[in-house]
Amino acid sequence: MERFLPAAQLTALADDLAGSCHVLAPVAHAGSVVFRWYRPGMRLEFSRMASTSPKAATFPQTEPLLVAQRHEEHKQPVIEATLPPQARTVVLGCRPCGARGKEIFGPVFLGVAHDPYFARRREDALFISLVCTRPETTCFCSSVGGGPADPTGSDVLLIPVQGGFVARSVTEAGAAFLQHALFEDVGARGAEADAVVTQAQAAMPPSHDFSSAPAKLLARFDDKEFWEQQSAKCISCGACTYMCPTCYCFNITDDDLGLISRRIRTWDNCMSYTFTLEASGHNPRPTKAHRLKNRVSHKFSYYPSIHNGVIACCGCGRCIKHCPAGVDIRAIVHAAQEYAQ
Repeated sequence: MERFLPAAQLTALADDLAGSCHVLAPVAHAGSVVFRWYRPGMRLEFSRMASTSPKAATFPQTEPLLVAQRHEEHKQPVIEATLPPQARTVVLGCRPCGARGKEIFGPVFLGVAHDPYFARRREDALFISLVCTRPETTCFCSSVGGGPADPTGSDVLLIPVQGGFVARSVTEAGAAFLQHALFEDVGARGAEADAVVTQAQAAMPPSHDFSSAPAKLLARFDDKEFWEQQSAKCISCGACTYMCPTCYCFNITDDDLGLISRRIRTWDNCMSYTFTLEASGHNPRPTKAHRLKNRVSHKFSYYPSIHNGVIACCGCGRCIKHCPAGVDIRAIVHAAQEYAQ
């Protein structure tokens, strides 16, 4: 299905959706563009990619997994699971790389170890993606299986045309969404949308072939000198992991307040020294070289080796753009691919 949304109706659409469901959208905030839970009055910002990813729609930065309520001290508590209530979430205006990013979670959270929290949020989420027409220098989605109009993980693709957006459904849920009264007949704009998609794909830099990366990175696994060179300027701040749409590491902690205890899941990251610190004091990844090796190899070697060659990176480039030390994950993998024995 294909419909047209006038640009002047974009905010009205967000306002209307916010009245009946949760809306996660890119908004202007303190000179940046970030994903926020939208409320009427916020200013939508679609002109550039948000600094943060839309990951929170399916994997919140922090969430309670269960609550233990003691009604009397020293008595057995009543334990309650805290599955999120069935409630629709619309991610409005993410880029195709962001929608694709959450697909990396599927084999991990919906495989052998079924995660009901992710499953509930994924089932309830609708992703309305905006086709990218101006790639940034840090973008490399087409090198990892995506593209500026990649439909993977999206329910609707919005294609910017004169006066608004051509909206194309990808899924049945997306087609149902396009029945909203603010969408109009697409008229003759389909050809213009096709041209925009073609130009967007042509604007991408040449794709890099990462097919040899899993084996090449594995060959470098015990090469201490190589990883020390690659991690020399890394400061282990972990910004790359918190910006990443495909990172899914977390920590679980218990929080006690009077007679109520909560078990809380929070994003964590493999670039942190304490992430793998064991109770004995031993740390299998004691240096930043060990930790960067794990991060890069997980995305470009371990994950694709297990999951049919799929690279655990969506090529959004946030980790490159926002790294305070200028670490470029593309350059590290390229170096491993080209490194002489």
